[in-house]
Amino acid sequence: MKIYTRKGDEGKTAVAGGKREFKDSVRIECIGTFDETNSTIGLLRVKLGNEHEWQIRLHKIQVDIMNLMSYLARPSKTGRPNPNPKPIDGAEFCENWIDEMENKIGEPSDYFILPGGNEISALCQVIRTQIRRAERRLVTLKHHDSDCVEAYISAYINRLSDLFFTMSRYEMGKHGVVEEKWNLFLYKKKKSR
Repeated sequence: MKIYTRKGDEGKTAVAGGKREFKDSVRIECIGTFDETNSTIGLLRVKLGNEHEWQIRLHKIQVDIMNLMSYLARPSKTGRPNPNPKPIDGAEFCENWIDEMENKIGEPSDYFILPGGNEISALCQVIRTQIRRAERRLVTLKHHDSDCVEAYISAYINRLSDLFFTMSRYEMGKHGVVEEKWNLFLYKKKKSR
């Protein structure tokens, strides 16, 4: 089977159920942003090396994103069941990993932190921002097709950005890199007054 279909000349692409949508549609923008994020996670995995402690869990996240994309590519009126598993444990998976890392690095940060530190830490921050963009596209898709964006998807994606923020901090702490703090989180400022 050839990679090219010769059907993309009109600026449309197929979604589940055989329907074709414009490549700049809300659905395709959302899926494309998750695809971009998944590719960057792949780059992170390569930079970490095969024996790194994060490899198995990052692989799970990549597979989960592929499965989520298969659900987002399926308009709610398709009527056909999706054979791919639903990663309904995603938010809990992220929370457990966040807790594990925070137990090693100490208290959660009260500050906005300037992205950087070292290459892996900075790459985790890039992924975090891509996930946030994907989350914004997800909200837009939910306005257009609320039934295809189930609650577990939104929860997972929200926690995933928190996870990559924590991974960035963990990586800096592991290598003795000092965090460059910018400002207290707003809710912390209110408490200190």
